[in-house]
Amino acid sequence: MTLVELETETHVIRALVADDQAVVRTGFVNLLNTQEDIDVVGEAEDGAQAVRIAAETRPDLALLDIRMPHKNGIDAAREILAASDGATKVLMLTTFGLDEYVYDALAAGAGGFLLKDATFPELLHAVRVVADGNALLSPEITKRLIAEFVHARASRLPVRPPADLTARETEVLTLIARGLSNAEIAGRLTITDHTVKTHINRLFAKLELRDRAQAVIVAYEMGLVRASGEPGARRR
Repeated sequence: MTLVELETETHVIRALVADDQAVVRTGFVNLLNTQEDIDVVGEAEDGAQAVRIAAETRPDLALLDIRMPHKNGIDAAREILAASDGATKVLMLTTFGLDEYVYDALAAGAGGFLLKDATFPELLHAVRVVADGNALLSPEITKRLIAEFVHARASRLPVRPPADLTARETEVLTLIARGLSNAEIAGRLTITDHTVKTHINRLFAKLELRDRAQAVIVAYEMGLVRASGEPGARRR
């Protein structure tokens, strides 16, 4: 086995856990530390401390509670992402799937959400997916976000002008915003998974999107998803 292969196999995700509830924080830390590929390099009891420790340890992933004293998780996420130039990924912790700050956290650059009552396998999956640079936005949270929050904020959402997307790319973006996976989009549009990925790559490039979480935000801003939660693509 070569040195490169060895390093690849033993890559460890360096994580920071921030939650003002000591029992919750300790529980997550202990669970994560049972894994050979995850190493908790820091703990924080509030957002300000999380920002400071992140600057010192440069973790691959920051697991942040949305509601913390001194500096909330959203503000902490913005500062951590800016200071690391995106090198540190952010996974938000929330007590409820309908947390009022879900939209703000996505806009701040969070890669996904994890409910505090998540199972151990769900926790590990979320950490590994987001640390790898992918978005973790469950269909359940996406659909609830559309149904419950957009109508309350519709008048305050920034308006993004229509992009030069093809009709098919617009359809794909709308379905992403509704929480469908690539496989579900392929089935809905009767196309292959590879074709779906091609459309996603192209629309992400045109809209300068980082991940699916940002795609949901942009779909709102472009008016592709109505406040009622029903899809509503503009007519061309």
